[in-house]
Amino acid sequence: MALEWVVLGYAAAAEAVMIILLTLPGLDALRKGLIAVTTSLLKPFLSVVPFCLFLLADIYWKYETMPSCESQNCSPSEHLRHQKSIMKSQRNALLIAAALVFYWILYSVTKLVVRVDQLHQRIEKLKNKE
Repeated sequence: MALEWVVLGYAAAAEAVMIILLTLPGLDALRKGLIAVTTSLLKPFLSVVPFCLFLLADIYWKYETMPSCESQNCSPSEHLRHQKSIMKSQRNALLIAAALVFYWILYSVTKLVVRVDQLHQRIEKLKNKE
């Protein structure tokens, strides 16, 4: 299961980098290429959503079937293993939330940047007419 989390981490990191590059001021020369790359990657990155739902269901299933270690008959090593499992599940849930939020922000920012570019082109056309 570690490979799924690595893939999700890389996807979230790629989304974050694209958001940063799209919103950085001063990259006007590269913006058209960045917009083209980002819009072409939005559909493949949409697969992150069902993937996150699958991983969230996996976390839920592991949490529900996990033996509890709250009684006095647990050894310290069992208690430590139980706590590590809970921490790992919480970390993975945060990774899922980050990937979904980054995708939503990337989609919104890309849509806004494309709309701003369209408006700039309209302004240039109107200026050239006059």
